[in-house]
Amino acid sequence: MGTLEAILLGIVQGITEFLPVSSSGHLQIAKELLGVQIDENLSFDVTLHAATVLSTLVVLWPEVARLLRGLFRRGMNEEKSYLLKLIVSMVPIGIVGFLLKDQLNALLDSPAILAVVGAMLLLTAALLAFAYYAKPRPKEQISYRDAFIIGLAQACAAMPGLSRSGSTIATGLLLGNKKAAVAQFSFLMVLAPIMGETLLQLVSGELSTGIGTLPLAAGFLAAFVTGCLACKFMIEVVKRGRLIWFALYCAAAGTVSLLSYFA
Repeated sequence: MGTLEAILLGIVQGITEFLPVSSSGHLQIAKELLGVQIDENLSFDVTLHAATVLSTLVVLWPEVARLLRGLFRRGMNEEKSYLLKLIVSMVPIGIVGFLLKDQLNALLDSPAILAVVGAMLLLTAALLAFAYYAKPRPKEQISYRDAFIIGLAQACAAMPGLSRSGSTIATGLLLGNKKAAVAQFSFLMVLAPIMGETLLQLVSGELSTGIGTLPLAAGFLAAFVTGCLACKFMIEVVKRGRLIWFALYCAAAGTVSLLSYFA
């Protein structure tokens, strides 16, 4: 894979990481369209995810800083409670990552990946549609129970094509949580899992396997810049409740992906 292809894939990742359209699914579709072959798909994908984690920290830094300040204050407080909820939400994806990492990596290299992505995009469309039309009474804050259920949604979204942000935001809304609170929680809950996976690959020396340093850096930078823009945009979209347009897009993209595989 060359530098230009890495930049294009980074842009795809940065834009779609925060939009509820599945970054992993679009990344696989983009690889197919560009004819890109990577020895270690998961290593490259984790690098791009690390870039979008950094963009999340930049965009949501005021909230992250507030949580960190609260962490070092004495006694239980709102910030510590919120951090505990984030930890609770991370448990399911941690279990999935530990038990199914090899299977997920193998799935990315499967000849049927477009069919899997297409089916999961259709599921994403259904979730977003349900969340759009459901009108539960908004809760004042996300509970520990809701945090765990949203975490289960994130774990399911390890499947390529099932949008992580779409699944977690839709689940949070269906549980009756406020739009802005769900969007922020969804973007913050992914920070530790991705940073942990990136650190593990750095320590093991696997992160750059199958791709050169320059393309890897170019893809990282492209994902970071576009991720910053997409994160700000998506927070406003969720506040305004316009998820139905993304449901329609996912339905169309999923249909095209399935047709491309079976054609």
